Amino acid sequence: MEDSVRVEIYDQIYHLRGETDEAHAQELARYVDERMRAVAEVTGAVDSLRTAVLAALHLADEIFQLRARQQQLEGQIRERAEHCLEIVDRALGQSA
Repeated sequence: MEDSVRVEIYDQIYHLRGETDEAHAQELARYVDERMRAVAEVTGAVDSLRTAVLAALHLADEIFQLRARQQQLEGQIRERAEHCLEIVDRALGQSA
Protein backbone atom coordinates (compact mmCIF):
# COMPACT_ATOMS: atom_id res chain seq x y z
CA MET A 1 0.00 0.00 0.00
CA GLU A 2 1.21 3.49 -0.81
CA ASP A 3 1.66 5.97 2.02
CA SER A 4 0.70 3.48 4.68
CA VAL A 5 2.27 2.43 7.94
CA ARG A 6 2.20 -1.23 8.90
CA VAL A 7 1.47 -1.83 12.58
CA GLU A 8 0.70 -4.93 14.61
CA ILE A 9 -1.89 -4.89 17.37
CA TYR A 10 -2.89 -8.01 19.28
CA ASP A 11 -1.31 -10.28 16.65
CA GLN A 12 -3.16 -8.59 13.79
CA ILE A 13 -1.56 -6.51 11.05
CA TYR A 14 -3.09 -3.15 10.16
CA HIS A 15 -2.10 -0.69 7.46
CA LEU A 16 -2.71 2.89 8.53
CA ARG A 17 -3.04 5.40 5.73
CA GLY A 18 -3.06 9.15 5.76
CA GLU A 19 -0.77 11.72 7.31
CA THR A 20 0.64 9.30 9.86
CA ASP A 21 4.18 9.62 11.16
CA GLU A 22 5.53 6.05 11.26
CA ALA A 23 7.26 6.34 14.62
CA HIS A 24 4.15 7.86 16.19
CA ALA A 25 1.90 5.21 14.64
CA GLN A 26 4.15 2.45 15.97
CA GLU A 27 4.12 4.01 19.43
CA LEU A 28 0.32 4.20 19.41
CA ALA A 29 0.03 0.63 18.16
CA ARG A 30 2.35 -0.61 20.94
CA TYR A 31 0.29 1.25 23.53
CA VAL A 32 -3.01 -0.20 22.27
CA ASP A 33 -1.45 -3.66 22.06
CA GLU A 34 -0.20 -3.39 25.66
CA ARG A 35 -3.62 -2.28 26.87
CA MET A 36 -5.38 -5.12 25.04
CA ARG A 37 -2.96 -7.68 26.43
CA ALA A 38 -3.37 -6.32 29.96
CA VAL A 39 -7.17 -6.51 29.64
CA ALA A 40 -6.98 -10.05 28.28
CA GLU A 41 -4.72 -11.10 31.14
CA VAL A 42 -6.95 -9.63 33.83
CA THR A 43 -10.30 -10.70 32.38
CA GLY A 44 -9.27 -13.96 30.75
CA ALA A 45 -11.06 -12.81 27.59
CA VAL A 46 -10.01 -14.73 24.50
CA ASP A 47 -12.31 -13.05 22.00
CA SER A 48 -10.33 -10.24 20.37
CA LEU A 49 -13.42 -8.10 19.80
CA ARG A 50 -14.41 -8.30 23.47
CA THR A 51 -10.83 -7.56 24.47
CA ALA A 52 -10.73 -4.57 22.11
CA VAL A 53 -13.99 -3.14 23.50
CA LEU A 54 -12.82 -3.53 27.10
CA ALA A 55 -9.46 -1.95 26.23
CA ALA A 56 -11.30 0.91 24.50
CA LEU A 57 -13.31 1.49 27.68
CA HIS A 58 -10.10 1.63 29.72
CA LEU A 59 -8.56 4.07 27.23
CA ALA A 60 -11.70 6.23 27.26
CA ASP A 61 -11.58 6.31 31.07
CA GLU A 62 -7.94 7.38 30.88
CA ILE A 63 -8.86 10.19 28.48
CA PHE A 64 -11.71 11.38 30.70
CA GLN A 65 -9.44 11.43 33.76
CA LEU A 66 -6.79 13.39 31.86
CA ARG A 67 -9.39 15.89 30.64
CA ALA A 68 -10.66 16.38 34.19
CA ARG A 69 -7.10 16.95 35.42
CA GLN A 70 -6.46 19.40 32.57
CA GLN A 71 -9.59 21.38 33.47
CA GLN A 72 -8.51 21.42 37.11
CA LEU A 73 -5.07 22.72 36.18
CA GLU A 74 -6.53 25.33 33.82
CA GLY A 75 -8.74 26.55 36.67
CA GLN A 76 -5.74 26.81 38.99
CA ILE A 77 -3.76 28.70 36.37
CA ARG A 78 -6.68 31.07 35.77
CA GLU A 79 -7.00 31.74 39.53
CA ARG A 80 -3.27 32.44 39.84
CA ALA A 81 -3.29 34.74 36.83
CA GLU A 82 -6.25 36.69 38.24
CA HIS A 83 -4.46 36.94 41.60
CA CYS A 84 -1.31 38.24 39.88
CA LEU A 85 -3.38 40.83 37.99
CA GLU A 86 -4.95 42.00 41.26
CA ILE A 87 -1.49 42.43 42.79
CA VAL A 88 -0.27 44.40 39.76
CA ASP A 89 -3.43 46.54 39.75
CA ARG A 90 -2.97 47.31 43.46
CA ALA A 91 0.70 48.11 42.96
CA LEU A 92 -0.05 50.42 40.04
CA GLY A 93 -2.84 52.06 41.98
CA GLN A 94 -0.53 52.79 44.92
CA SER A 95 2.19 54.28 42.72
CA ALA A 96 -0.19 56.72 41.05
